[in-house]
Amino acid sequence: MDSTAKKLNKKFTYTDYQSWPDDERWEIINGQAYAMTPAPSVRHQKNVGRLYVKLENSLSGNPCVPLIAPTDVVLDEVNVVQPDILVVCDQSKITEANIQGAPDMVIEVISPSTTLKDRREKKALYERFGVLEYILVYPEDGIIERVYLEDRKFSGPDLLNWDETLHLHIFPELDISLMDIFEKKADTRAD
Repeated sequence: MDSTAKKLNKKFTYTDYQSWPDDERWEIINGQAYAMTPAPSVRHQKNVGRLYVKLENSLSGNPCVPLIAPTDVVLDEVNVVQPDILVVCDQSKITEANIQGAPDMVIEVISPSTTLKDRREKKALYERFGVLEYILVYPEDGIIERVYLEDRKFSGPDLLNWDETLHLHIFPELDISLMDIFEKKADTRAD
């Protein structure tokens, strides 16, 4: 099934979601169910892994906890998502089963089949629920798109190329070299 496939003709809830087979991955956005298949590409997963490791190492000893998919984020009864990477600073939101409420930061590594959903539906959802920083990673292009919450609205976006450094808005002490994330090297030859 294509990752943009939806279960149609009904508004779904978290209760419905919990009854679906464990071997299927779905998200519910505003009551609409979206399939999360096929599996992401190797490049996608490498970007997710590198970003997660950077956050895990950098936030060690910090109350903020980075997590990786598949982790259910239950925003409310009709909005359940599984971001590629999320950071939660409010420990009361973390349960054994899932995250209850908006993470502080969400990172989505874009797959061609999820681009529109991640840029439109999920961006609006994260803004509405108060995610402080939302980062979209485009592995094929070597580009990062980032927005952050200002006065309950997302700013920007800021666009960064693979040879730049991402300065996180919610963690100003944390810089991420995008060359490391995208596994690229700058051309050092003289012109």
